Amino acid sequence: MEITEIRERERSGDWSVEISGVRLDNPVIPASGCFGFGYGMAEYYDINILGSISFKGTTLHPRFGNPLPRVAECEGGMINSVGLQNPGIHKVISEELPKMRAVFHKPIIANISGFAIEEYVECCRLIDKEEQVEIIELNVSCPNVHGGGMSFGTQPESVAEVVKAVKKVITKPLYVKLTPNVTDIVSIAKAAVEAGADGLCLINTMLGMRIDLKTGKPVIANVMGGFSGPAIFPVALRMVWQVSHAVDVPIIGCGGVSSASDVKEMLLAGATAVEVGAATLRDPYACKRIIEDLYKKD
Repeated sequence: MEITEIRERERSGDWSVEISGVRLDNPVIPASGCFGFGYGMAEYYDINILGSISFKGTTLHPRFGNPLPRVAECEGGMINSVGLQNPGIHKVISEELPKMRAVFHKPIIANISGFAIEEYVECCRLIDKEEQVEIIELNVSCPNVHGGGMSFGTQPESVAEVVKAVKKVITKPLYVKLTPNVTDIVSIAKAAVEAGADGLCLINTMLGMRIDLKTGKPVIANVMGGFSGPAIFPVALRMVWQVSHAVDVPIIGCGGVSSASDVKEMLLAGATAVEVGAATLRDPYACKRIIEDLYKKD
């Protein structure tokens, strides 16, 4: 998007965007893991002001997640190691999606994770049948689980393998969420697109840790976790810029977005839409505020 288009959108108040044939009233999407399944927040404001929702990362089987403590504060952000806590794909389909759809009437993005290619395939096959879901977001970038998530997203070959396998069993657009914890983000992005990805989402959290000076031990039980928040925004912006100049698919920009200005920067860097993560954990009304600020006239 060029600066002239940003200025025209500011003037007209039209912030609608389209990703893979799916129209969003605006580009603001709560990121997976930071907004649950949406209906909890519907008690506080009309969540239908959102462009879409990427619901909580879902695996084939239920997961309790990692041991406590799972969260550590830090300058400019936070570290989490929740570990993909979720009720499993079958309960998400039978219980969570109906409750979500009862209060949210716009496109839904299903964030799917796994510990083996077969798990990714089965989860995506099942969720692809659900009318409520319009886009599948393949999470190959979670740093908080062992033997899955990010292990698929750090090598072009493994990314291509899982994307090819999933594309064989789905009909809906497939977006691949990429990890920043790699040497060359562009090679990973190209591998995903060449394997059939319809779009990309980047970045997921960076890998970080904190140490408790009273005990001398890591604050988080899992030792390391995903670092997110405003401090990683320049890294996310740089990677979106690089990838948008290397591939020709829609990009959802994510990583440290916490203001309407950040949204505009992401769009100028090459994103079509954005996801807001850590900001919603600090301020549950963050997405609402960002959207309202987008529509404000100077």
